[in-house]
Amino acid sequence: MVRGRWRTAGGALIRVVLVWAASTLTMLALAGILPDFRLQSGDGDSITQIGLTAAWGAGAFGLLSALVWPVLVRALLLVPALVLGLLVFFLNGSLLLIALSLIPAGRGEVAPETAVVVAAAMSAVASATSTALAVRDDEAYRRRLYRLADRRRRRQMRAGAAGANESVPGLVFLQLDGVGYEVLRHACRSGLMPTAAGWLDRSHRITSWRTDWSSQTGASQLGILHGSNFDVPAFRWYEKDTGEVVVCNRPTSAAELQRRAIERTGDGGLLTLDGASRGNLFSGGADQLALVLSVSARRGRANRSRAGYFAYFSDPANAVRTALSFVADAGREVGQSLRARIRGDRPRVARGGLYPLIRAFATVVERDVVVAAVIGDMLAGRAAVYADLVAYDEVAHHSGPRGRDTDQVLERLDRSLALIARVAEHAPRDYRIVLLSDHGQSPGETFLSRYGLTLKDLVRAGCGLPVSRRAGRTHSGAEARTAVLAALHRPVEEDEEAHPGPGSDPVVLASGNLGLVSFPDVPGRASRERIERAHPALLATLANHPGVGFLLVDGVVLGPDGAQARLDVPGEAEELLAPFGPGAAEAVRRTDAFPHVADIMVNSAYDPATGAVHAFEEQIGSHGGLGGEQGHPFLMWPTELSDPGAELVGAEAVHGVLRRWLREADGPQVPVGLRPGGRAGHGPEENPRPERAPGGSFPSVERSLRDETR
Repeated sequence: MVRGRWRTAGGALIRVVLVWAASTLTMLALAGILPDFRLQSGDGDSITQIGLTAAWGAGAFGLLSALVWPVLVRALLLVPALVLGLLVFFLNGSLLLIALSLIPAGRGEVAPETAVVVAAAMSAVASATSTALAVRDDEAYRRRLYRLADRRRRRQMRAGAAGANESVPGLVFLQLDGVGYEVLRHACRSGLMPTAAGWLDRSHRITSWRTDWSSQTGASQLGILHGSNFDVPAFRWYEKDTGEVVVCNRPTSAAELQRRAIERTGDGGLLTLDGASRGNLFSGGADQLALVLSVSARRGRANRSRAGYFAYFSDPANAVRTALSFVADAGREVGQSLRARIRGDRPRVARGGLYPLIRAFATVVERDVVVAAVIGDMLAGRAAVYADLVAYDEVAHHSGPRGRDTDQVLERLDRSLALIARVAEHAPRDYRIVLLSDHGQSPGETFLSRYGLTLKDLVRAGCGLPVSRRAGRTHSGAEARTAVLAALHRPVEEDEEAHPGPGSDPVVLASGNLGLVSFPDVPGRASRERIERAHPALLATLANHPGVGFLLVDGVVLGPDGAQARLDVPGEAEELLAPFGPGAAEAVRRTDAFPHVADIMVNSAYDPATGAVHAFEEQIGSHGGLGGEQGHPFLMWPTELSDPGAELVGAEAVHGVLRRWLREADGPQVPVGLRPGGRAGHGPEENPRPERAPGGSFPSVERSLRDETR
């Protein structure tokens, strides 16, 4: 036993020496290349002395990185996340300046701007060397992982955290945001995703499931994690009782939607027993949270969603690697956009301004932090983990669902899956990895690009209201844009969008290829007769427009050329909506029963031959309504788990399957009851499933709190 300990200590010492040597050589090479960096005195030194100076500087820099960096990151947790990512280079450069100042006789000297470059290069080399050595020594790698896991478990026990039975397998649910069933199958067949393809060949099965009419992350993830997405008609909608616009990825809205779902189901969510929620809109009832939007508006210690940033950026090598990848991906987007313009690709949307940074935030920063958090959860032996990887969804909105741009994103996502699978082999318990998506993406030219006007312009024209000669653009509601705004502590929606002013002008909102029209001056849901009395030409203008597929108005579906079908008459809606695929009528019928359904719901036209729709936002890959691949995400599960059964329809059905798999692994999930004082914690004890969800009210913007990135 003593010999084993000496062997372990000796191996660790050798790895430290090798990493030190690699850092020293890197410093020597940079000193020879960069004019503003020197490692010798003004009178000149021998090669031996220069080498010793480099070794001293590399050692001091490594020691400072190990001891000081975690303290710096923890002190900067209150800094907006995006700002912290940009500070990585400068903090690392500052540590190098301090390390060089410790070299005897003042032999180390570097310009501040050069110090940033030198520090980044040294951190990257040290990280690569350390990783290569660990990979070559599987036993050392395994011991390190178990040691980290044991430390985390001891900390949890001292904190009194509830544990789970590690003798049974845990479950990791990885959501590939926006990746449709056919896209995943194509990626596996074509070699883009060898890890996922290998799972399908050896250990997993896959099926497609059907979304609700609102085929977007807010509705799907709320249903999957909390078992109810009742009264979520779209990505954004206007509520007449509060006079506010609800937006699924606004922190205050997400918190309220989660509260409503918990009140309706009487249960805290999928992850209430030793669970972790990473990068999601909603918590799922988990105690361990990172980058979760519904808790990001909280103040004080209750908001632990920044813990994921500390856990990741406390390692300077991680911070530098992510920062370098961020810059590289932003440059990649600029190049891809330029090539698309030169080739004259159609359809195409604007990809300039800050978009390259927004995309890089989604494809690099969020991905790296979420994957690191999942790895930490597995090393800690948590029973259930649900994580959302948003990279594909963001790129597909602007580049289209299929093509070289999205293929590259799928390849990098597959590498993340491979990393998680490797770590699972060393976790303190067995893990079953479930892959799923919340919706797909349908291609198509935007409504504005195809017809030269927005849905709002068309509605105003139908109402006889003035229309601007210059068509405005409807900003994309993609999750990454909100994540960056939240990271910068900026409001998600402009005030006029969050609080439409008083008056009779209609409120027109877009959710992909689903549009919503509400009349603020009409209490409750407007009847068809009232709409036609006030605006005789509106419904015909919308229904007969070539870019519109159908309308829902007061329980009636309206199509082109005067076609109509009542939802309460069996078969009528099924026949009218047949081009939109099986289950379309039932999805519309369910939404029609929502208390906050819009006065007019507008679904864009859909071409079954091409799968194309027309987004009412600036997206050439969109989701949010009916039509095409957007409504067909996937569910991939290990063969050890039971079969999902018949065709899955709706996110709530997926929740039921995931809940069953958790019971199979670790017994029934225990919902948290009523908190002291009668306040609902994870759900009320009485009347757990009322007939209709309560309307609730949203906190006003005046008291909305600082946002947190997802």
